[in-house]
Amino acid sequence: MSDDKNHTGSPDRISLGEDHEIRDWTTSLGVSESELREAVDAVGNSAGKVREYLKVG
Repeated sequence: MSDDKNHTGSPDRISLGEDHEIRDWTTSLGVSESELREAVDAVGNSAGKVREYLKVG
């Protein structure tokens, strides 16, 4: 299956399954990939909960 960047997941959910999504979230949140993965492991893939966990915007 191709990596269709035009078909994205929900903007309020963080997907760690695609390299471009990891890049986009780490850039958006200003964190490293390991920090992003730690946050998702801790609170799930809700962008709001991850932001709270990371204490960002």
